[in-house]
Amino acid sequence: MRASPAAAALTRRPCLLYLGHAVPGVTIAGVMRTGIETGFLLDQRWHLLRGEMERSKEPALLLVGRIFAEAGVPYAVIDGVALQIHQPEPRTTLDIDLAVLSLAAIPRARLEAAGFTCAGQFTHSENWLGPGDTPVQFTDDPALSGAVGRAEEVEIGGVRLRIIGRADLLHEKLRAAADPARRRSKRLQDLADAQALLEAFPDLARGLSAAERARLDELPR
Repeated sequence: MRASPAAAALTRRPCLLYLGHAVPGVTIAGVMRTGIETGFLLDQRWHLLRGEMERSKEPALLLVGRIFAEAGVPYAVIDGVALQIHQPEPRTTLDIDLAVLSLAAIPRARLEAAGFTCAGQFTHSENWLGPGDTPVQFTDDPALSGAVGRAEEVEIGGVRLRIIGRADLLHEKLRAAADPARRRSKRLQDLADAQALLEAFPDLARGLSAAERARLDELPR
């Protein structure tokens, strides 16, 4: 499937990221990279190892950000992509998760015109496929509405994106880890993600409740 001209243009742009605070990164093969840049590279390697054409979620991520900005719809990138932006250590994820205030506010016509397709609708979420068949999930979980309003702005490839803040991301990971409806493997990953955030940014621990601290104690020492 050929990429749209807009998607192709986004793919050619260098990945640049600016935050209101220091951007964590690691040196890989002598090059300092941010977590999201490393994440895009991991996407490409994953597809290559499967014998597929090298691609990443970058084009879909930037297209979503541009479309929502043009439509004036508030949102926050959450979960794996947010972790890739906020923490220095590489974190693999192939999909894009976004929180919105209401599923009804999703700019469907703009998304479809850009090549996105809706793959499933549920009570508080919708699944879409973007360029390169990148999975994109929208959620209007009421517990994330405050995080949407507090979202931070970053710039990647010339596109401004709204990202869940570090503290909100930490609380959300711990909330997900306590959800009995999630698979145990995912709950353990949520705890590991929360611990990784705390190790990278120890000051976040001051905002934890007693229940959240007890949840982290479930991890092996």
